[in-house]
Amino acid sequence: MEIRTVGVLGCGLMGAGIAQVSAQAGYTTIVREVEQPFLEKGLGRIKKFLSDGVDKGKVTPDARDKTLGNLKGTTSVDDLKDCDLVIEAIIESLDEKARAYEAVERVVRPEAIIVSNTSSLCVTELAAKTKRPDRFGGLHFFNPVPILKLVEVIRALTTSDETYKSLYAFAQALGKEPITAPDKPGFIVNRLLVPYLLDAIRAHEHGLGTVEDIDKGMKLGCNYPMGPFTLLDYVGLDTTYYIANIMFEEYREPAYAPPPLLKRMVLAGRLGRKSGQGFYQY
Repeated sequence: MEIRTVGVLGCGLMGAGIAQVSAQAGYTTIVREVEQPFLEKGLGRIKKFLSDGVDKGKVTPDARDKTLGNLKGTTSVDDLKDCDLVIEAIIESLDEKARAYEAVERVVRPEAIIVSNTSSLCVTELAAKTKRPDRFGGLHFFNPVPILKLVEVIRALTTSDETYKSLYAFAQALGKEPITAPDKPGFIVNRLLVPYLLDAIRAHEHGLGTVEDIDKGMKLGCNYPMGPFTLLDYVGLDTTYYIANIMFEEYREPAYAPPPLLKRMVLAGRLGRKSGQGFYQY
């Protein structure tokens, strides 16, 4: 199936990034948010990113204008009726996602594909909430979406070969490097990354070193771009805690169990950059 018009559900950090790269790739892109202030904030984030790119010489004014010309914001699901592909990037709640899919399926064509950007939920279970489980899959982008090249393409048990091939080709058309990930909690990247982050917290709890020294050790000793605590603050401690709980529920392995310190920081509202304080202050 040829994809020409793309819809994005949610204009938060991830949704705005996905909408931006879709519009940059030349697709007519319609991003839907539930309320106008949220929509304006997300579209403003896209405009700022592109304008900063022009100022730095990384984006031409013409490319910026073409991207914005391909982009439309709306608060109405009805405006997604002509979409060939709808990418859902809303809250990590099975019930909320199911309601969103139901609303979308009332307006899009039967052959349209729906995908989720979920980072933790079972894609097969999400597909089962729709009337088109064969035309459903996962496209897991990484933050910041306009910069990071990777996209995990996840097949539900019900995803057809045609749908999978269309999604893989779409990710390539965005200029991304897709990999095929299994429909298991954490997929590939988080399955490896989350235990590493949790283990860093446990090691700190057990006196291995200060937050700063552990971060410096991994940056300078392993040439990582950032240490585990800087990354935790960037991703969000609440997000990490949520994913870890889902992975532990699935696998029941100690490596996926959230450490007590992580739970307490989330309860205290120390979520990282988004709240102004996590393992570091911002």
